[in-house]
Amino acid sequence: MTFTGVFETIGKDFEKGLQWAVTYAVPVEKLTATLFPSTAPVADGLADATTLLQNAVLLVEQKYAAAGAQNGTGPQKLADVLTLAGPVVTQMLSKAGLPVTPAYVQNLAAAVVAILNVQTVPTTAAKA
Repeated sequence: MTFTGVFETIGKDFEKGLQWAVTYAVPVEKLTATLFPSTAPVADGLADATTLLQNAVLLVEQKYAAAGAQNGTGPQKLADVLTLAGPVVTQMLSKAGLPVTPAYVQNLAAAVVAILNVQTVPTTAAKA
């Protein structure tokens, strides 16, 4: 079951669903190492920027699931994620010494979505 499928199941109970999603999200250390492999050990701010981006993705996914508009809304969801977290993520990554552009942050958000979509989710968690 993918995160999208789980959000469709629990999207109506927004707070409970978001708590569940954050619990089963990719651990930030692993996600940061995947997104920024050349920065090991992790530079200051990268873990915070990654957490912020992942949480924005989870929040937007749940928002669309709760509205019953989960499919076919990828560009709008990406725009929402970038509105929520883009400027702060850009600032944090720049402070960490990365050459950041809007396209770079957009690609990071897309990577977070792709990683979450392939993560194995316990099937019993959908009933939470």
